[in-house]
Amino acid sequence: MSKASRKYYRTLLLGVAAMAALVWSAVDQFGIPWADMLNLLLTTVAVIGMVIACAAVCVGLWVGLSKLLHKGE
Repeated sequence: MSKASRKYYRTLLLGVAAMAALVWSAVDQFGIPWADMLNLLLTTVAVIGMVIACAAVCVGLWVGLSKLLHKGE
């Protein structure tokens, strides 16, 4: 395994551990219920999915219009 890939995996692992610590802190320290945290997670995933879908539609329209406009040339 190269040095760059080790750094990548270490950074990824530390990022996931930091997010887990934030969730634990919110639940344990501030008393936020797990159900609320699950709702926040699902809402975040849904919003990310909508952003990706909107971006895919925009790219599809862009490519389609580009092909349509350059077809006559």
